[in-house]
Amino acid sequence: MSNFFQSPIATIPSDTTLADLIVDNGERGQFKVHRSVFRDDGILALERDRIFDRCWLYMGHASELPAAQSFVRRMVGGRDVLLTRTKTNEFKAFFNSCSHRGAQVCREAAGRKSAFQCPYHGWVYDSDGRLVNVPGRDAVPESFNDDGSMNLKGVPRLDAFRDFIFICFDSEVTSLSDYLADAKPYLEYVADQGAQGMEIVGGTQEYSSPANWKLLQENSADGYHGATTHASYLDYLKTRDGAAPQFDPALTFGNVRDLGNGHAVAESVGNMPWGRPYARWVPGFGEDARAEIEQIERETLERLGAERGEVVTRGDRNLLIFPNLVINDIMAITIRTFYPIAPGRIDINAWALAPRAESAASRDRRLKNYLEFLGPAGFATPDDVEMLEMCQRGYENVGGNEWNDLSRGMLRDKPFKSDELQMRVFWRRWRELMSRTPREGVAR
Repeated sequence: MSNFFQSPIATIPSDTTLADLIVDNGERGQFKVHRSVFRDDGILALERDRIFDRCWLYMGHASELPAAQSFVRRMVGGRDVLLTRTKTNEFKAFFNSCSHRGAQVCREAAGRKSAFQCPYHGWVYDSDGRLVNVPGRDAVPESFNDDGSMNLKGVPRLDAFRDFIFICFDSEVTSLSDYLADAKPYLEYVADQGAQGMEIVGGTQEYSSPANWKLLQENSADGYHGATTHASYLDYLKTRDGAAPQFDPALTFGNVRDLGNGHAVAESVGNMPWGRPYARWVPGFGEDARAEIEQIERETLERLGAERGEVVTRGDRNLLIFPNLVINDIMAITIRTFYPIAPGRIDINAWALAPRAESAASRDRRLKNYLEFLGPAGFATPDDVEMLEMCQRGYENVGGNEWNDLSRGMLRDKPFKSDELQMRVFWRRWRELMSRTPREGVAR
């Protein structure tokens, strides 16, 4: 048996290769994924090495570090990482581990400080990661840190696009711009909503789910499940504020696009039932909000031009950045990342994003929409998490049907949003990266 299939519940035949776990037959319009990929410990070990250690991963938004010597600390790709804004306003990322004996030098989630002191022996590092003080300095040679080896160890790569900050643990990874490929315009559609930029509001929402991480990636742009999984939300919209939503169902179909490198988007431009508090009014927002929302729309069209402004103000999109970043730009904007703790468990972080300097009334509508649908206790997230957990439990029924079918829309020239192109894009990239050979310098 291949040495990466070591789970006690693995049911993969001994002669199976990674390529055998995906059936991709364009001529027959058939795409299937073997369910062992959702429950196998060996598969997860490979994913950590060949995907999470070697892809660009979302770290945070520039607005979370508003001033020099601001910092945020979070788990990224299974590692405890400290992101700082230095005295010269440069972003840097470090492993949160003292170079002396390895203790974490920071325990807070975010804040502002000029230095980080290890609580164990008192070593002090500045926001550039430089070691600036060692108690009992005379006990070590004068040349002790001449080569900088005792500074905080920096993450190999850091870069940003339109205030979205990414890191990578592989120094040889391609540039962030090349990695994002055709996802860049969709990040710009989000960033362009704020004439003065965008900012994270409301802090971080953290929760977990007993499901495989790839299930959340699949679900995040699944346009097929809404009518059944989210029926309660759609029923709510029919009576919200005493007004039925006015929309043409034909405008909600939309399309999905392959954006390269495993990224995909499900999008539509039209009058979706929930509206957009940013610039698309629906009766559920109330007549008192109509003038402001329509004014925002006019200003955006003037600022961006008619064609681009139409996409930004009236478009709804669920953007997937491989491997584990989702940006839902719909009735509100959420940024969501997730990381596997075990084959059947994920930790999830989410943030609400909003235009800077929007009015108090507009911010209130946005956060209400966010909490109603996208928040951890909203209509959507508990529904989705429950479905992921039910799928995961179903995959433990070893001996039943061992294949997931993702063939929907495979023979269409232009797949609909309710088709499954976005899942196929993800799985093809997954198979490509998982088939790579290990490389020195990036292994755990």
